[in-house]
Amino acid sequence: MNKSTSKRHVEVACAIIERDGLVLAAQRSAMMSLPLKWEFPGGKIDPGESVEECLKRELMEEMGVEIAIKSRLPEHTHHYETFSVTLHPFISTYSGEITLHEHAAICWLKPELLQTLDWAEADLPVIANYLKS
Repeated sequence: MNKSTSKRHVEVACAIIERDGLVLAAQRSAMMSLPLKWEFPGGKIDPGESVEECLKRELMEEMGVEIAIKSRLPEHTHHYETFSVTLHPFISTYSGEITLHEHAAICWLKPELLQTLDWAEADLPVIANYLKS
């Protein structure tokens, strides 16, 4: 692939946050790429940062909460038209009060209802792996 046809690639840590048998979904703001799509919260891994460090930093920045990682799910790479993303998902719990700094909304769903939302395509295999776990 030459430079003019290569796509940007990002590595992203994301949290599948569980509470009382429910799972948190976050809706991207209208100003973000993939506007108003639902996703598991998280963000891009900075150079020199571990995936776990990224997850903790991003959740503090985006929602003002501390994350406790329970387990890791398989990573997944998705190719959008203009970029690709590798998601590194972690089943997690949180402490603190959620305050939205970037997302439009959140909701808590029973795991079997997760697929009823309009998800970012990259998150769909993560949901499938979570439901199998």
